[in-house]
Amino acid sequence: MAKKSEKADKQQSKKIEVEETLKQEKAQEESAEKESPEQAEEEQQEEVKKEPTAEEKLAELQDRYLRLSAEYDNFRKRTLKEKIDLQKSANENLLEALLPVADDFDRAMQSVDEARDIEAVKEGMKLISGKFLGFLNQQGIKEIEAQNKAFDTDLHEAITKIPAPSKKLKGKVVDVVQKGYYLKDKVLRFSKVVIGE
Repeated sequence: MAKKSEKADKQQSKKIEVEETLKQEKAQEESAEKESPEQAEEEQQEEVKKEPTAEEKLAELQDRYLRLSAEYDNFRKRTLKEKIDLQKSANENLLEALLPVADDFDRAMQSVDEARDIEAVKEGMKLISGKFLGFLNQQGIKEIEAQNKAFDTDLHEAITKIPAPSKKLKGKVVDVVQKGYYLKDKVLRFSKVVIGE
């Protein structure tokens, strides 16, 4: 009986082992089945990602165009603002450099009323004029020489003609009504002149 019970125990334990093995195999098959649809789905998504549709391509291009357009518009506005700021600051520096000359004129005007010596007033005005001309030269402004020079339409603007005082002055500038100036090598203002004929 003891042998039968040992045999029954062995058979029972083998049966349990087989059942457990079957359960494990079944569980592995189920997990493999679960992974297979997920893997298949992932592969499909990768294929879709690799080959975008025409609509997606169009949407991407439109988005890229809108971004580029907005970026260009911002660039244009920024450069325009910088240009305006630069012009303002350039004028600011120029006007600031003119202030000492304006101060000298104020002091001269105050002293004119009290001055008894006309020579001192003349000397003061010459100093202010020299300082102002020095400032203009620093800024690149030069006077156009016109008196007794041949009339040149690129530099002079004729106001009128008068009979020439001498034969040498025929076709030349007899009088300068308003001085002309260069800014660097460009004519800033034409000389207004009277020509002898």
